[in-house]
Formats: sequence, C-alpha cells, structure tokens
Amino acid sequence: MKLAKRVAALTPSSTLAITAKAKELKAAGHDVIGLGAGEPDFNTPQHIMEAAVKAMYDGHTKYTPSGGLATLKQEIIKKFQQDQQLDYKPSEIIVCVGAKHALYTLFQVILDEGDEVIIPTPYWVSYPEQVKLAGGVPVYVEGLEENEFKITPEQLKQAITNRTKAVIINSPSNPTGVIYTKEELQALGEVCLAHDILIVSDEIYEKLVYGGHEHVSIAQLSPELKKQTIIINGVSKSHSMTGWRIGYAAGDADIIRAMTDLASHSTSNPTSIAQYAAIAAYSGSQEPVEHMRQAFEQRLNIIYDRLVQIPGFSCVKPQGAFYLFPNAKEAATMTGYENVDAFVEALLEEAKVALVPGSGFGAPNNVRLSYATSLDLLHKALDRIETFISEKTRG
Repeated sequence: MKLAKRVAALTPSSTLAITAKAKELKAAGHDVIGLGAGEPDFNTPQHIMEAAVKAMYDGHTKYTPSGGLATLKQEIIKKFQQDQQLDYKPSEIIVCVGAKHALYTLFQVILDEGDEVIIPTPYWVSYPEQVKLAGGVPVYVEGLEENEFKITPEQLKQAITNRTKAVIINSPSNPTGVIYTKEELQALGEVCLAHDILIVSDEIYEKLVYGGHEHVSIAQLSPELKKQTIIINGVSKSHSMTGWRIGYAAGDADIIRAMTDLASHSTSNPTSIAQYAAIAAYSGSQEPVEHMRQAFEQRLNIIYDRLVQIPGFSCVKPQGAFYLFPNAKEAATMTGYENVDAFVEALLEEAKVALVPGSGFGAPNNVRLSYATSLDLLHKALDRIETFISEKTRG
C-alpha cells in the first residue's frame, strides 16, 4: 500500500535514531554512555505520584473534558499569575497530551496549505516536521553562534512574506540552552505586531534557568503581545514528568476552541490520572523543582569548564535547559572525519559515547550533549571523548 505524501516527506528524528543505535550496542553487551536524553534523570516527585495513585482509587479513571479538567486549568491559570503576572480565562487554556501534542494541534488549526512558519535555527527537531504535516512551509532563519544562536529583528523582517503565519520562539532553547532577554523579545515582538504574525512561544524549559539569568515570556511584555502569542508549556521538564504526557497551550480563545475541537476527535482527552498528577505538581511543594534546577546548574558549571578544554570543541555557555551544544567542526576535521555526523557516528562505534549530531537541529557543525545524567557518567563520557580525539590525532 502506498503511504500518504505527508508522511513520506517526514525526516526521522535524529535524537531517536542515535538513542536506538546506542540501545542496540548496549544490547550487544557494550558499555555505552548515552548523552542524548531529552528528559531529567530524576524521578517524578513523591507527592505527585501519590496524587496519581489516589486519583485511581478515587475512581478518576474515566473520560475528562477534551480540553482538560477544570481544576487543572485553574492551577495553570494560577501558575501564569504567579510566575508571569499573566491573566488567562479557562476558555484560553487547553490541556494536551504533552507539549508536543499542543504544538502539533496548534499548527493543524492555524495553517493552510503553503502558509509559512519562521523557525530560528538551531531548532527542536519536531518543529519543521509538525509544520509540514499541517501543510505549512518551514522558513529557517539562522541564529548565528556569535550572537548566542539568537535571531535579530532585522533577520526576522527579511524572512517575512505575504504567506508568513507564525514565528516560533523557544526560550530557554533546546538544543542551545540560550535565553532571549526582555529587550530582545520586545524588539522581535514589535516586528511581529507590525506584520500581524502569530508568536508561538515554547516555554517548556522555563524553570531550568541558571547563572542568575531570568526567563521572560514575550506575552508578559504588553497586552498587544499577549494577544498575539500562544504559549506552549507543560510539566514534563519542570517536574520530571516526561512520561506522564501533560502539556498545555494558552492564548486566543478562538484558537484554543479550535484546538479543543480537534483534540476531541484525536485524543478524546489527556489521561485522567496524569491530569490529577499535574494538579498536584502545580498545587504542591515546588522544592523538588528547585532541587533539580540546582543539581543541573552544578553539573553545567562543572561539565562546561571541562568540555571547553577538550581540543576541537568550542561552546556558547547555556543559560537554561540541560544541554550543551558545542561546535565540533574542528574536532571532526582534526580526527580525519569529513563532517560532524561522521565524527559522532565514530564516537559511538569506537568510544561508546552517544551524542546527537547538530544536523538534526539545523546546525551541522554542532553536537548536542545532555547533562541530564550523573556527574560520574558525564566525567567518564568526557574522558572517552578526550581519549578518542587524542588517539586519532596522535595516530
């Protein structure tokens, strides 16, 4: 049977591909250190798990409203009020099966065939694929390494056409970990307002910010920008709940209504038990969130200083998330590989360290290294990388 054109054009996830290869080597008995993880290595906090168990025993195992439980929406509304001083109504919130599902559903309801979405590079691997699945066209704007991978208002202006529907802003960023300042967001926002472009603000890493930096939502800068913005967020990264699959979108009521109608025909509703867990995540103690943030910051500072000492690597220091995104072009060249992808493949095969090639993020000279694992394993991985480069250059 012939597959639909929409899936034939999809590019497989580079993060899943490297993870599959690492698992294959592990299954064959090899000691592989995987640094491709896009999830915290901490378990979900105890009080959240207990809330899920209680929900099951209380009989909350049935369908819920398609857009999410009213109680959970209220907790999300409180979260916005406390963290960003933003006021939303329940009609402006939809709870989805993870933030990825929120993004997918959003693009399905706002894009017609040929509509363009501006995607800064480096980008999270699923943005362009989701745009394409909705019939849209990804338009890439390069965030230059010398500008901390961030795009400028001038670059944004140049990319706008009469088909431009939206721009994606991901801050803190996956894969770079960089954060847009309030002033940078304001300047980008003014361009969007002038051209009536929807802003898709992916804020999933907002709680993981380091070095005294601050996460600012572009929606909190003015009432006009709030109206022009759809915020995407969730509990996956902040509360170590990746497997629970609870994310949400907040913004214009008409868009949220359309997303809810579409979700009613695709997922019916987010998992009931997971929603009760998310209620506990937001209404309960936030100490586990801060404990995890501090642990990530400690790892970042130690591992970053170590990484930049390895020959062939240079790196913009991240300000959030839990990834390093070093430029490895020189490392690839000095070890005799034609490109970074080949270098990463050899590193996995020979040194048994799994990194994610930056080509999957629109940055072929870089690699993504997750520090969402123990310091012991991180040091061991860097030892192996250093030895690999040393042996290749010596030989």
